[in-house]
Amino acid sequence: MTLKRVKEFDYITIAEAKEIMEEVISKRKEGAELLFETRRAMNNLRKFSKISAEDAKKLTEELMNLPQVGRKDIAVKLVDIMPRVPDEIRTIFAKERFTITPEQMKEILDIIDKYR
Repeated sequence: MTLKRVKEFDYITIAEAKEIMEEVISKRKEGAELLFETRRAMNNLRKFSKISAEDAKKLTEELMNLPQVGRKDIAVKLVDIMPRVPDEIRTIFAKERFTITPEQMKEILDIIDKYR
């Protein structure tokens, strides 16, 4: 039995996952019918994707440039959720070791609002 190993790992947004799945589905449709799981995953990605993959990448980069965000995993979560109120941002930052200020939350919301 051969073991499969992860060669590379990167956080991606729901919008980027949707784009990747659409490519996979278009290739698979040529050969055979799609599996139930594949169709279900694609339906969920379409339902929960809020912006285009290109905009998601730009927004992720812009959020990562903020000192209060800094990490890609947090930026991706913010892009996926697209929070509208400070409480939603506070929830994302709840497990972090620092407290996010109301001014920092407003800055995040202002950037996200540009992509709605």
